[in-house]
Amino acid sequence: MTDPSEASEGVSRRGLLGLALGAGAAGIALGAGAGAAAGVAVGRSREREGAASAYAFFGEHQAGITTPVQQHLHFASFDMMARTDRDDLISLLQDWSYAASRMTQGLEVSATGAVLGSPQAPPDDTGEALGLPAAGLTITIGFGPTLFELDGTDRYGIAAQRPDGLRKLPAFLGDDLDPGASNGDLCIQACADDPQVAVHAIRNLSRIAFGRATIRWSQLGFGRTSKTTAAQATPRNLFGFKDGTANILSDDAAALDEYVWAAASDSPAWLAGGSYLVARKIGMIIESWDRVRLAEQDAIIGRDKGEGAPLSGGDEFTEPDFARTDAAGTPLISATSHVRLAHPEFNGGIRILRRGYNFVDGNTDLGRLDAGLFFLSYQRSPEQFVTLQRALSTDTMNEYIRHIGSGIWAIPPGAIAGSFVGAGLFA
Repeated sequence: MTDPSEASEGVSRRGLLGLALGAGAAGIALGAGAGAAAGVAVGRSREREGAASAYAFFGEHQAGITTPVQQHLHFASFDMMARTDRDDLISLLQDWSYAASRMTQGLEVSATGAVLGSPQAPPDDTGEALGLPAAGLTITIGFGPTLFELDGTDRYGIAAQRPDGLRKLPAFLGDDLDPGASNGDLCIQACADDPQVAVHAIRNLSRIAFGRATIRWSQLGFGRTSKTTAAQATPRNLFGFKDGTANILSDDAAALDEYVWAAASDSPAWLAGGSYLVARKIGMIIESWDRVRLAEQDAIIGRDKGEGAPLSGGDEFTEPDFARTDAAGTPLISATSHVRLAHPEFNGGIRILRRGYNFVDGNTDLGRLDAGLFFLSYQRSPEQFVTLQRALSTDTMNEYIRHIGSGIWAIPPGAIAGSFVGAGLFA
């Protein structure tokens, strides 16, 4: 049996088999989205895109949560294969952690990499990131509810360690979820300032998983829709509005402890220092939105489109005044606006940390843009997200969006050097 306390100093024999046999499967797993990645790459300047940025994989918390939000995302959900056991799961997490610790530093997945191995065997690394810098790559790994228990079966002897809050999200008004783009036993969030670096990470981690886990669904994203540092400008979503003005920032330790990081007092103990990730694929009905008058767009959001200031006055960072009215006594910020419904003042002070991305997956059969927001939020408890999502049930913006994908995962704390993500779960 695999000893979870043993240091992982390389890819296991099972992982090496995946590198040798998984090339075809990994290529298929990227799906049609690979073309979108190439399109996003057009015109980028790799010299300009954070060439010197490299974030450590090991640490107190997993990178990719409070890390400055990068420009590109490749998110993948995985299911463990039938007839896998506890040792398979542990060895997979060890292999993933080892490879991730190298790729986040701009290295190949193993010492022999793409060109130093035997000419008579497939290379360990697929090679498309050769010569590219780390580009701020972060790799974040999460555990879904079905990893702990599936149809009443404790597949890996960890059901007793499932956090109470880690359960399939409830149905929300307006959900039109695609089961093929929702949930999963495991997830990997790869963010980078070069889309090819992010795609390379998921491609190679998929190969390493061969025989143990398979891609359930994946999503490419571009153009971050949030910020986690004051130095970052507030970005815009595909509706053209600034997004994430009031996000929790990485230097706000008190807010992170209260709203993002699971504490030692929370149950279970192995998750302390971790968090919960909710992913929602939100389709935007772009063509309908583009025909809405500017004043109405502002009213739906509750902010002006240019500056991002609340309609009650001030600049982008002025606190909204929901009591302020016009001469007729009508509130300047509508009661059904997105800003008001999502504001902590009306949700028991609840806040979440957002890391979202725009996506464009081509066109629909009707010739409309298949586009929207891939929403990612981190919170200390899933109830924070549930409360906010329910509060948005009367949001006027719901006329122009639809929720088409969903999932929740427990994000373990960071791993210590030589160990692996999630080791505490198996202690």
